[in-house]
Amino acid sequence: MQNEATAIKPPVELAYEKQLAALSIYDKNNKKPKGWRLSPIAVRAFVIGLPKPIELEGEKVEIDKKYYGDDPMVERAIITLAGNRGLMLVGEPGTAKTMLSELFSAAISGTSTNTVQGTAGTTDDDIKYSWNYAMLIAKGPCEEALVPAPLYTGMKEGLITRFEEITRCPSEVQDTLISVMSDKVLNIPEFGESGFLFAREGFNIVATANTRDKGVNEMSSALKRRFNFETVSPVPTAKLEMEIIAKQAKDLLKNQAPEAIIDEDIIGLLATVFHELREGVSSEGQKIESPASALSTAEAVSLYCQSALSSYYYGEGLSIDTLVQNIRSAVLKESDADLPRLRNYWSAVVKKRSSTSRNWKKFYEAGKWIR
Repeated sequence: MQNEATAIKPPVELAYEKQLAALSIYDKNNKKPKGWRLSPIAVRAFVIGLPKPIELEGEKVEIDKKYYGDDPMVERAIITLAGNRGLMLVGEPGTAKTMLSELFSAAISGTSTNTVQGTAGTTDDDIKYSWNYAMLIAKGPCEEALVPAPLYTGMKEGLITRFEEITRCPSEVQDTLISVMSDKVLNIPEFGESGFLFAREGFNIVATANTRDKGVNEMSSALKRRFNFETVSPVPTAKLEMEIIAKQAKDLLKNQAPEAIIDEDIIGLLATVFHELREGVSSEGQKIESPASALSTAEAVSLYCQSALSSYYYGEGLSIDTLVQNIRSAVLKESDADLPRLRNYWSAVVKKRSSTSRNWKKFYEAGKWIR
């Protein structure tokens, strides 16, 4: 196993190991579904935070807020997982669907890595199980020759199984989940009459799907009925988006470039630009033509980190020119036809603000990179 200290992005259960340990103490008197490590109350606290720290072996452990959004949606999602129905998280790209599924899985099952990554090339073998054919020939169909995939592992060990980008998979592959989600049984015909794997308590499925992929491989009505759907919405305000970008950029940069700049004024400007372009209206109420690209909060975090790393490695201050170049790349990733929309935003909104502050003035001047 790879050491946590060397991992670029450690799994949630390792990144928040101390918080999960503290929550298990906090959780002693709460009701727990069978097969869960933490109660729904503690899972909710892990995702949306607690106002006071928990004492763990003489140390006060803060349970910080990890998801900034619809708290009632989080509660409903947790209760869905406590029942017999799967959870489907849908929404625009970059709205923290994957992060939520990781947080739920780590808190409920102790692992967030039992995952199917859906693609056009995903097969039944990638979801259920395959075979070690050399051993299969030598010993015949036996458990030793079976190579478990995430669904098999989740059912056998009573774990949450994450299914990312389910609508990227062919429909016939998606539909392999129907009988499993209905009966909680996986049929293994190669084992003959004994070829049934019954799911242990704690097993369930959390799937994610982007609304922009709607129609790529539409889910069947039969499969949809096995899930409770929850929509994960974009961040509602530029102020909240700024808080998220600042927190996540700080977390990402602390290992890669601990001395990189976290400039909250620039982050506020970036959050405002992303929020206005995404929503199609400025804070002054002026209508803006939104680009086709999904300008998510996650992309804003990545964009700021790129700009901060450029400053860190090239030995300069945080460059607004670099920031604007990165914004241009983000906006144009879907189509060059979005360039006129970005230019219009500069002339209609950014220009007016250039007289209000030094940063907006520099930002407007850096518009030379989008001409």
